[in-house]
Amino acid sequence: MSATDQAQAAIPFYAEQADECRVFEHAFRQRLPVLLKGPTGCGKTRFVEHMAARLGRPLITVSCHDDLTAADLVGRFLIGDGNTVWSDGPLARAVRQGAICYLDEVVEARKDTTVVLHPLTDDRRILPIERTGEQLQAPPGFMLVVSYNPGYQNLLKNLKPSTRQRFVALGFDYPVADVEQRIIEKEAHASPELAARLVRLATALRRLTDQDLEETVSTRLLVVAGRLIVAGLDERTACRAAIVDALTDDHDTAAALDEVVQAVWAPQD
Repeated sequence: MSATDQAQAAIPFYAEQADECRVFEHAFRQRLPVLLKGPTGCGKTRFVEHMAARLGRPLITVSCHDDLTAADLVGRFLIGDGNTVWSDGPLARAVRQGAICYLDEVVEARKDTTVVLHPLTDDRRILPIERTGEQLQAPPGFMLVVSYNPGYQNLLKNLKPSTRQRFVALGFDYPVADVEQRIIEKEAHASPELAARLVRLATALRRLTDQDLEETVSTRLLVVAGRLIVAGLDERTACRAAIVDALTDDHDTAAALDEVVQAVWAPQD
């Protein structure tokens, strides 16, 4: 295998849907931060992994949560062996290394985190570390990428317009049928027939409007179901475990989703 082939093989698979790869690359070249928005399991994280490898940049990913503070991102002093030593957080490490820093579901973090991000999202591209007096200048290779799920937005968890407008925004959704089938074939090592049937199942489930679901079936769940089936689990059991029970805990809702699964997997005349 040539060096070029090896480099291509090291890039995580991602099926482009529009021109998101080109927009991301231009944003990187122009040293602009990027905001990814879209539903759970539609490929946002894989997209960032793909682009980091494609651009040859290290990737530092942070899964944001309710307890994530600015200090968790930037760093803090730690006590060890009788000494107080500064320890960089993932954001500071990314700036020093010239890496891509990906904050997944950024709206889940505490509000003080967005204040820390602001100096990195404008022309200054700096990260002030108040506790050490440092002011880190981001090198050309550094890029800030954040994501969130608009479906979970509410009055308490959203991005302020002043923050949103600092980013180049890319909208994501579940892929169109032929692209989603190609993803399942690649990621689950599924046959075209199996992948096509899983896509039909997804289409049917996504049409349901009278079920109390926070999220519908994602491409990620289809891949998981496909992997279980390829591994030898029967189709209905795999779909129940990977899709139905992953979407709801409500018995009646699960029964309704099961009916859709059974209809899709019924023997074809």
